[in-house]
Amino acid sequence: MSDLQARIEALWADRTPITEGDGEARAAVTEAIGLLDAGEARVAEVNGDGEVVVNQWLKQAILLLFSMAEMETMELGPFEYADKIPLKTDYQAAGVRVVPGASARWGSFLDRGVIMMPSYVNIGARVGANTMVDTWATVGSCAQIGANVHLSGGVGIGGVLEPPQAAPVMVGDDCLIGSRCIVADGARVGDGVVLGAGCVLTGSIPVIDAATGEELGRGVVPDWCVAVSATRSRTFDGGTFGMPCVLVIKHLEAGERHDKAQLNAVLRDHGAAT
Repeated sequence: MSDLQARIEALWADRTPITEGDGEARAAVTEAIGLLDAGEARVAEVNGDGEVVVNQWLKQAILLLFSMAEMETMELGPFEYADKIPLKTDYQAAGVRVVPGASARWGSFLDRGVIMMPSYVNIGARVGANTMVDTWATVGSCAQIGANVHLSGGVGIGGVLEPPQAAPVMVGDDCLIGSRCIVADGARVGDGVVLGAGCVLTGSIPVIDAATGEELGRGVVPDWCVAVSATRSRTFDGGTFGMPCVLVIKHLEAGERHDKAQLNAVLRDHGAAT
């Protein structure tokens, strides 16, 4: 894979348009995207120190693909599409359930047991085993979603391609992302997190511990907790206003799960949306 990486990096540095006759260059880009599609490579991962490592060359390969691909019409049953990038295929062989109206682009990876209701997964994204992508949820380019996650209806997971070094959204294993949440701008959601309905989490949103008032960080919800949308007061020349934040209202033991009734009770006790 190191040789392929070197070829992609050289093509990116050259910036010469890849033409129809550039067989070797086109083959290198196609091979790199194929690795993403098969789950044999990933755009980003968390290292042993808890830091996000971005494999920039794979993002570069995606951008090179867009530059060399041509628009074409695709007909799938009653549906017609016009795009540069083909859709994924062979879902049943991959152990993935895809309901009509759902689509995922070639170059994304869906692990075994993934269920896609009418929803969308973009190129470079990775969705872990047994994860539910519920109705009208979207997983943006290069976003990394863990295993055993539920992305509830209307969830928007932001994507990022440029600049290539920018970290994508990272969602850990065993999470419940509530209906209509937005997670974008390189935000991170740790393992075992319950994110209440309607939360907006970006890289600059403060995450605050309700028990102490301590700001835990910006754009990162720690492992094994229940967090909800909230505001905190900030005074400006024009007055005092409520600025958005995410509030951690309960810390969980690692591996602790709520049944639905218990979870709703926790949220209601704090006046949060369920």
